[in-house]
Amino acid sequence: MKIKDIVNRDVVTLTNCEHEPIHIPGKIQPHGFLIGLTSERKIDYCTNNISSFIGISYTEVIGKNLIDVFGTKAENQIFEYINDTIQNVFPLEIDLLGKLFQVSIHRSFDIYVLEAEPLFPGKEELADVYTQTIQFVTQMNNTRSLKDLCALVAQGTREITGYDRVMIYRFDKQYNGEVFAESCREDLESFLGLHYPHTDIPAQARELYIKNQLRLIVDMDYEAVPIFTIDDRENKNLDLSLSILRSTSPIHVEYLKNMGVYATLTISLIHHGRLWGLIACHHYAPKNISPHIRLAAKLQGQFITSQIDIRQSNDENINAQNTALALEQLTGLDLPLLQESIEKIINAPQLLNICNASGVSIITRGKIYKNGLTPSDKQVKKLITLINAQVPEKVFITNKLSDYFPEFGSFSDFAGIIYHSLGSDDYVIWFRPETISEINWGGDPEKAIIKDDNGLHPRNSFNIWKQIIKNQSSAWKEYEINGALQYAHVLHNQLMMVILSEEEEKYRTQSEILKETNSELENLNWISTHDLQEPLRKIQLFTSKMLAEPDVIQSESVSSSLHRVSKSASRMRTLLDDILKFSRIKYTREALQEIDLNHILEATMEEMKEVISENNAVIEYENLPEVHGVNFLLRQLFSNILQNSLKFASSERTPNIKITASSEPELVAYSNKIYCNWVRFSDNGIGFEQRYSETIFKVFGRLHNQEKYTGSGVGLALCKKIMQTLGGTIYAEGRPGEGTDITIFFPCDPLDTLLD
Repeated sequence: MKIKDIVNRDVVTLTNCEHEPIHIPGKIQPHGFLIGLTSERKIDYCTNNISSFIGISYTEVIGKNLIDVFGTKAENQIFEYINDTIQNVFPLEIDLLGKLFQVSIHRSFDIYVLEAEPLFPGKEELADVYTQTIQFVTQMNNTRSLKDLCALVAQGTREITGYDRVMIYRFDKQYNGEVFAESCREDLESFLGLHYPHTDIPAQARELYIKNQLRLIVDMDYEAVPIFTIDDRENKNLDLSLSILRSTSPIHVEYLKNMGVYATLTISLIHHGRLWGLIACHHYAPKNISPHIRLAAKLQGQFITSQIDIRQSNDENINAQNTALALEQLTGLDLPLLQESIEKIINAPQLLNICNASGVSIITRGKIYKNGLTPSDKQVKKLITLINAQVPEKVFITNKLSDYFPEFGSFSDFAGIIYHSLGSDDYVIWFRPETISEINWGGDPEKAIIKDDNGLHPRNSFNIWKQIIKNQSSAWKEYEINGALQYAHVLHNQLMMVILSEEEEKYRTQSEILKETNSELENLNWISTHDLQEPLRKIQLFTSKMLAEPDVIQSESVSSSLHRVSKSASRMRTLLDDILKFSRIKYTREALQEIDLNHILEATMEEMKEVISENNAVIEYENLPEVHGVNFLLRQLFSNILQNSLKFASSERTPNIKITASSEPELVAYSNKIYCNWVRFSDNGIGFEQRYSETIFKVFGRLHNQEKYTGSGVGLALCKKIMQTLGGTIYAEGRPGEGTDITIFFPCDPLDTLLD
């Protein structure tokens, strides 16, 4: 059996440390030993320092069954512990070959990893830890802010663990760290408030902190202990992500030594699945603590993470209440539905209080309304243009505008904005001025790597380095952003209501004008249909008398003139009658009734019997459907269509009119509507070119010479008006020299009412 170590010998430097496989170092710290068991209870991994603890060499252990090395009792205890649901809370206290150990066990893929440390003496310290924890919980209830709680945890953790310095280290969004709270020996320089760059804790280290929430380094000068295994496959390794004894990155060790630290305890603070921060315990001499104290310290971290949301809510509660109050007052303003209401809104102090802004602008209909500390109108317009061009969303929020638009970097009046597009070129923008801030870093973050004759190293200077931050405002809080968002919706609705109100007023005014105009037209219509009828009757009467008295008519030219006058008067009376009929349709208020079109056709043909006979016309028809309509309108409709066919009959053939119908629903393409009944009048007259299919339905729309084809040009316009009134439509298809098809379509819905 060949045995090999699994030590990772890749050279780690500051140029590649971000990719260091820190979860598989292949070695551990020497204050304990490690054994790896297969599921068959065979020892597959072992550290070479096992002999320092139990007097047996790793070569005598690897490849053996656990029972053969440690006996039945130890094997049973170990696997009972593995199957115990609380195994991760307390370590297993066990006798291994006559010596007492505290063993932590976890599973790494298919291997059970046993990490054994000599049993710590003095169980009486557990009572002290318990007492301190009870006191802490009591004091915790008296704190209100997150900062006060973290300060209490730092103090409590230091009392429990005895480390020289305990810091609560909080990360920002970029994982730069800040010492948020601290408790340390009086003779030590305070790190409270110092910031550290994200490069101090690389991404893979942060990921490991999430997996393994407690990390211990007992002595920075330790000599790492290699792990050995059976050489039975290539690239065989052991993931130590959850290990307590795992050896630390040499870069991290050098970094801590540069700070003068010789022992550390690190506890992860996980909030909503993200690494929120760390409890970082530093000691300036080698130091180890018992598993029970480690557990108590870990509990301190859980106190923080369980309270983050509550304490942050308490910290922001008063300001959030003020924002909510401002929003309530602003939305409760009694505003008229006029453009002048924007003046009242912009001057309301609550508009600034909603998000604690220093200035605000409302842009609507090309006009800019401003209050507080705001950019010029020209700058506001330029800002909107830039945002619209580069930001697809309707909302844009930043506390450092120059990061997106460098041209605004020198304007201290508006370093931060909350921008909302309200649609239709309406906007609201809140502004915050530049806030010059000073950040104290624990060493220059730009010099995290030092180069000397021996190569690259972590920085060894942790002297306070001050950074001045410009061109940015204070950050917008979540409740401020939400308050602005809520009011943007309210403002959008207000602007829409103003527009609708103005449109309504405009339409009301137009309606009044139309009403007055219609009244005047009615008067004019009355004059044309009544007052003008009497003179025309007299003209016809006089011309008739004169034509009946030969003695009066002395020449043929006079007779011809009188005939023309009589014809003109007759056409004039016909025109006035048609105009009257056309206007009557508009004012029809009769209810729709179910009407049999067969009866309508019969009545119409009876009325037109003489005209049909004079033209020798042949009318063929099939059974027609029942529709919802108005009786007199349908008779007028049929009469006008038949008269139109007879009027434009061809002189070369006997007039023939075929009337067909259908009750099948049909989609009429030109109107994109479905109608359920149609009737088609097809004649063999002179027809027309299809491009005139709409012209023939217009009032006075004529295609032919008036002398040759009599009529007012209103007949088919009346037909169209009637069908519109009944909720239907009419369509004509012309075949020049062959005839015309006129189709009328009736709606499906019997509840359609008459149109105005």
